[in-house]
Amino acid sequence: MPRSNRPRRKRAAGPEDVDLSRALFGYLRQESKRDGLWNVQPVAVTSAVKTYTCPGCGLEVGPGAAHVVAWRADGLMGEADDLAARRHWHSHCWKIK
Repeated sequence: MPRSNRPRRKRAAGPEDVDLSRALFGYLRQESKRDGLWNVQPVAVTSAVKTYTCPGCGLEVGPGAAHVVAWRADGLMGEADDLAARRHWHSHCWKIK
């Protein structure tokens, strides 16, 4: 059986090359609010396993509740401090902030 000596084409990036963690946990985006620029990442129902207190309303964000995590994108103390100060918000509370 004859072999082909032609070079093989490289595959284009397909669906299997997509970052799975981004698909499962949501995408990181930046939003501008009245008090500055914020990094916002949604948390899916399947990923919400702890209880947090929403800084918007003071109520609990319980396990199994879809919500968002937000932290400053323009903080003065640096990225490490901004990440340490991230908070879990109800999606509605974040929208009306």
